Amino acid sequence: MSDEKSFEENRHDQLTSAPKATEEDAAPRFDVSEHDGVTRIDVRDDAAVRPGPGPGDPAAEKDTPITEQ
Repeated sequence: MSDEKSFEENRHDQLTSAPKATEEDAAPRFDVSEHDGVTRIDVRDDAAVRPGPGPGDPAAEKDTPITEQ
């Protein structure tokens, strides 16, 4: 029997070890699939944390051009 933890167990332990961490912090955020040798990574619709600008940020609006200041 191996004492080594799986990737998922290590991920869960790391993401829930902070003092105010919750189980939701360890929830999956991405779906990874592979088809015909191509790997696709999608952000889950139910992910609590998403990459990119947040709501209300002009960069998040599809038709708003981003200008440098």
